[in-house]
Amino acid sequence: MNKFYTFFILLLAGCFISVYAKGYDDVAVRDTNEVKKLNTRAYDNRLTNPQQTVEDAAAALAIAEKLPDELKYKKFLGESYRIKGIGNYYLNQSRAAIDDYLKARNVFREIKDLRSEAKVNNNIGNLYLDSDYGKALEYLNSSLQIAQRLSDQQLIGSSYLNIGNVYYRKKSFYQALSYYDRGNAIFSKIKDSVNLIQALQNRGVIYFNIRQFDKAEQLLLAANKAAKERDLNKPVASTNLTLASLYIAENRFEDAERIVQEGQAYSLAVKDDKLASDYNYTIYQLELKRKNYERALHYLQVIFQQDSTIHISNESTQINIIQEQFKQEAKERDNALAAQRQQNDRIKFWAVTVVAGLLLVVIALLMNNVKRKTATNTQLTALNAEVLRQKDNLDRVNHHLEEIIDERTKDLQIKNKKLSEYSSYLSHQIRGPIATLRGLMNLEKEGLVDEKECINMMDKCVSDIDQKIIEMSEMLNDTSKTVF
Repeated sequence: MNKFYTFFILLLAGCFISVYAKGYDDVAVRDTNEVKKLNTRAYDNRLTNPQQTVEDAAAALAIAEKLPDELKYKKFLGESYRIKGIGNYYLNQSRAAIDDYLKARNVFREIKDLRSEAKVNNNIGNLYLDSDYGKALEYLNSSLQIAQRLSDQQLIGSSYLNIGNVYYRKKSFYQALSYYDRGNAIFSKIKDSVNLIQALQNRGVIYFNIRQFDKAEQLLLAANKAAKERDLNKPVASTNLTLASLYIAENRFEDAERIVQEGQAYSLAVKDDKLASDYNYTIYQLELKRKNYERALHYLQVIFQQDSTIHISNESTQINIIQEQFKQEAKERDNALAAQRQQNDRIKFWAVTVVAGLLLVVIALLMNNVKRKTATNTQLTALNAEVLRQKDNLDRVNHHLEEIIDERTKDLQIKNKKLSEYSSYLSHQIRGPIATLRGLMNLEKEGLVDEKECINMMDKCVSDIDQKIIEMSEMLNDTSKTVF
């Protein structure tokens, strides 16, 4: 009779668990669809409204974090981090972007999703475009190799475009054009209209730099038209910037002024400070070529102020990225410790479960054999002692690891402070004479200053720069000296 009651209770429990599990799976599927929808919308808005991209990806991330802790759901968590990082990248928030990218990469590595990890490497490579060409190529080539191994045409094309961007910044224009052409061919084949617009724009920029203005204008206008049709604000603003420079070079001042006004409106829409600064420099070039020297001087002053801010930001970007990587590595160590603790907790749980089972067995055996009770109790006591001994050992190891992490964190803070001081010194002390040189060169080209006087002033600027470099070298070599 007792066996019948036990069987009946177990049957009811099984039915309850089955119904609960089905309901839980239905909720997970619904939440997964919502995460997909938000991520898709966020990614589509990256070139139109990157702020909206960040907000939608953050909403997707909040849902994804509540999904079951299973490998099949973790991909959505990683993709939410990656798309949020893309939005921050287009908002020039490099520090937030690298934090999101590293979190995404950790998730993809955990679930062994090589394709998604390659996408993150491609994104991280873009972060290094303006600070470290070697690092940029390292990440981008890693992404390209994985994409080629997986035959992922879309990722191969994106890697080609981004590698081309590195060579463009290195002024290796023909090498950059080679990669742009390869990317353009892939995107034409797979009919990826958004990346095809980027490829058209990039190729147009190269042809402008190699002075093939007709070809450049044709490509840039095609990219501009396609971007407007898809409401892609950032590509429109970028293509207008190059078109304005092209029109200035051809003395088409009215066309240049029109395209600058339009481009400024689009750059404001995407809230890109760097684009706004580039437009001020283009206006300066336009007014200088028109010989409107007073307006040109005004924009030169504005550019100097913006350049100082942007330069400081660019110099600190590399430091921020490295700092975030160190922080992420520290978090990974913390996560490893947390995982170890969870493993210990699971061991304890199963140990307690086993103990409970053994106790039940002991109770049953007490009814049949009193002698077995003593042996079983001895075994349980030994098992408990071993568990406690292991726990004590693990506590000592964890305490030692925490001390090591604290020491390394303090060391990193000291090094980061020193790097910040050198960056600030370089920005404030050297940018001033360089800006003066640029202004003098423009004034001398227009014949607004006496050549001998200009040479004397330029010589003074060069001497100042040389002196600052010597001082900087002395400070770098003498660790006892401070910047200020």
